[in-house]
Amino acid sequence: MKICVLGLEGAAPDIVFGDERLVNLRRLMDLGAYGRLESVIPPIAVPGWMCMSTSQDPGSLGVYGLRNRSDHSYAKLAYDKLGFTNSGSIKALAIWDQLAREGKKSIIVSVPPNYPPRRVNGISIGCFLTPDSVRNDFTYPATLKAKITELIGEYPVDVKNFRTDKKDWLKEEIFDMSRKQWRVVRWLLTGQEWDYFHFVDIGLDRMHHGFWSYFDPKHVQFEPGNPYQDAIPEYYRWLDEQIGCVLELLDNDTILLIVSDHGAQRLDGGFAINEWLIREGLLVLNEYPKTLTPFEELNVNWSKTKAWSEGGYYARVFFNVQGREPQGIIPASQYESFQNEMKARLESPPGEDDQPLKSLVFKPKDIYRNVRNVAPDLIVHIGELYWHLIGTVGHSKLHVRENDTGSDGCNHGLYGMFILTAPNCPLSGEYEGARLLDIAPTLLDLAGHEIPETMQGRSLVAGVEKKSSGGGSDGEAERIVHDRLAGLGYV
Repeated sequence: MKICVLGLEGAAPDIVFGDERLVNLRRLMDLGAYGRLESVIPPIAVPGWMCMSTSQDPGSLGVYGLRNRSDHSYAKLAYDKLGFTNSGSIKALAIWDQLAREGKKSIIVSVPPNYPPRRVNGISIGCFLTPDSVRNDFTYPATLKAKITELIGEYPVDVKNFRTDKKDWLKEEIFDMSRKQWRVVRWLLTGQEWDYFHFVDIGLDRMHHGFWSYFDPKHVQFEPGNPYQDAIPEYYRWLDEQIGCVLELLDNDTILLIVSDHGAQRLDGGFAINEWLIREGLLVLNEYPKTLTPFEELNVNWSKTKAWSEGGYYARVFFNVQGREPQGIIPASQYESFQNEMKARLESPPGEDDQPLKSLVFKPKDIYRNVRNVAPDLIVHIGELYWHLIGTVGHSKLHVRENDTGSDGCNHGLYGMFILTAPNCPLSGEYEGARLLDIAPTLLDLAGHEIPETMQGRSLVAGVEKKSSGGGSDGEAERIVHDRLAGLGYV
C-alpha cells in the first residue's frame, strides 16, 4: 500500500475545517478522519517536520530551531556562528529510512531540513534552506535537476525576502513558486517510482506571515475592506485545487495524509525579551547601545550576567552557569532553584496594560524524552504565542509593534491539522488527541510495516480492527472514485 503525504506548512485548522469552499478537503474529511494535531515545542518547521517523520521530540533529535548553540562558549552566540541546522543534523531513523529497509522507494520534496538533499532510496529535492550559492545541488540524484529544469525552468525552493511591504510582488512570487512546485509534484507522482511520497508546500507559511494582518479581523493592524483581505483564503482555495488534481492521480489503494506541522495565529506585537532581562538585572551590559543592536553585537558584562535570550517566534533563554560557560556565575548547585525562579518570572511578564502576559515556560527535561546537544535552559511562549520575541536591544521599551526581522503579521500556533484517508483506516469523523509524533507510526501501521522502537508516538489505529484493503467490493471502490470525482466537480 502506497503512502502519500501532502504537507501544508503552518495550515490553520480553523481555516481548513471551517471554509466550505475547500471542497476537496471537505470531501476527504467526509471520507476519513480529521482533527487538530498537537505540534512539538517549539512549533516550527525545523524541527517539526522531522519530529513528525522520525516520531521523536526536538530534544531527542538535539535540534531546537533553525540555528542552535554548538557549544557553551560565548564566541558561538553570533547569529551567523550558531550551528546551522541541515539534513545532516538529523541522525534519527525517519519513516522513509524504515521503508527503505524493506526495499521501498521514497520521494521527498521540500521536507525541511533537506539541504544537502538526503540520499534516500529514491528521490530527494531540497527545501527552503537550500542556499542560492548551491542551487545546482538541490536534488538527489543530481541528474534529476536537468529534468526538473526542462519541465519548469529554475526550481524555486522559497520566496526570498518574504518579510516585505511589497505585497503585490510577494503574492505573485508565492503563487508562481507554488505553481512550479505542484507541477513538479504531479510529474513525480506519475512519472517516477515510489512507495512513500512526501511534499511540503512552504508557500502557505509565506502567505500567513505576509498577509495575516490583512486577513484576521482580530489583528491589531487589520483594516476592513483592504485590498489583501482575501489573499490568504485565495491561497487555501488554490491549494485545495492542487490537492484535487493529486486525487485524480492516486489509485484507491493509497494512504493519503494532508497535514500541517503547526498552526497559525495573529501576532499582537513583540516583547523585547533582552530588554526585560536588562531591567531585571539578569543581563548586564558594559554600555547600553544608542541604536537597535542585535544581541551578538552587545557589549555584555559576562561576569555579572545571569541570563540572555534568543528572539524569534519563541524565546530560548540561556543561563550563565559556573563550570559550563566560560565566565559562568550561577553555581551549578543552584541551577535548579534558579531555573524554577526564572520559570515563574517568565510565566507572567508585564503586558502593555500592566496586566501580565499569560506565557508558557518549559524546562527541556520536562517535555523531552532525551535532551541532546546544547539545549536552551528554558523555552518560552510569550503571551501564548500571540507575541513575537524581540532579541535586539535599544528599544528602551518592552513592547513593540514591528518585528525586528522584518514585516510579519503572524505567529505559529501550537496546533496544526490532519486529514487521513486510507482504504483500511477504521477511523472516521473528527479525531481528538492526535499528536505530530503519532503520524509516522500511524502511517506505518496502516501500510502494514514494522514500527521502529525508536519512535515515540503511538499509532492512532493501534488495537483497532482495520478495514479490508484488498477485499473490498467493487461497489465500495466505485463509491470512492465517485466521491473523489464529485469533490473535483466532475460529478
